[in-house]
Amino acid sequence: MSARVGFVGVGAMGLAMASHVLKAGFAVAAYDLDAECLAKASAAGITAAKDLADLATMADVFIAVVATDDQSRAVTRELAPIAKKGSVIAIAATNNPGTMRELSDYCDSYGVNFIDAPVVYGLEGAREGTLLSLCGGREADVEKARPVLMSYSRDVLHVGEIGSGQLAKACNNLLHWIHCVGNYEALLLAKRYGVDAQRMREILLKSPGYNNTLERWDGTRFTWHEKDMDVVLDLAQAGGLVLPLSGQTDQLIKLLTPADVRDLLYGPEAHYLGRRVIAINSEAGSA
Repeated sequence: MSARVGFVGVGAMGLAMASHVLKAGFAVAAYDLDAECLAKASAAGITAAKDLADLATMADVFIAVVATDDQSRAVTRELAPIAKKGSVIAIAATNNPGTMRELSDYCDSYGVNFIDAPVVYGLEGAREGTLLSLCGGREADVEKARPVLMSYSRDVLHVGEIGSGQLAKACNNLLHWIHCVGNYEALLLAKRYGVDAQRMREILLKSPGYNNTLERWDGTRFTWHEKDMDVVLDLAQAGGLVLPLSGQTDQLIKLLTPADVRDLLYGPEAHYLGRRVIAINSEAGSA
């Protein structure tokens, strides 16, 4: 019998993911504190639950698409005692690996299985059903959830024990934000020496310096970087690691906005670290 699936959180990401699960033939229910989000889910054919207790009666695989560790804690601690034994709770949010271990132990005490299953490729991937799910937990639990996760994923990768999915997401996020800063500085250098930044971007996309962040550069929203880097730096500190590039990235990424990227790519000038940057030849011509 196909799993019944319950989504907690049907904002833009959650609704897109839930819609793919529904299209795959699963019975899908959802709960969201935001009545408007829940109404949109209902209009898409997803059963609206009155609360988490109601949702617990409608599903045996739960996908939490929330934002913070505290939200993951609240959802899991309310669901685990009332969910059917043998159910799976999957956290699709980006959280600290330690939080996942804490919640897994809590679920075990109620006979409920738990996995961390954060995703990469963002809102575009959610809408297209091409996310990548990075899973931590017991293999049997990941396999039970796999058909559901595959409904919205290009692949489901079992990284290892509980928390390792979040570790993989943290490593990916670290590289993404490093690339954001590196891309900006590389294109700024090109612009300063009179080469169109967008043209240089096209060249780099065909060069060994290629990175996926550069390909999606126009769509970079610079959201969640503070949370992402907090996880990385917390892990580094707990593990006794000194990661100087990570620390610098944490500071520099706070200075960049989508408007800065647009100006760099398409405008006559750019700004970085409080300085206005134009091409040297333009500077000479205006003297």
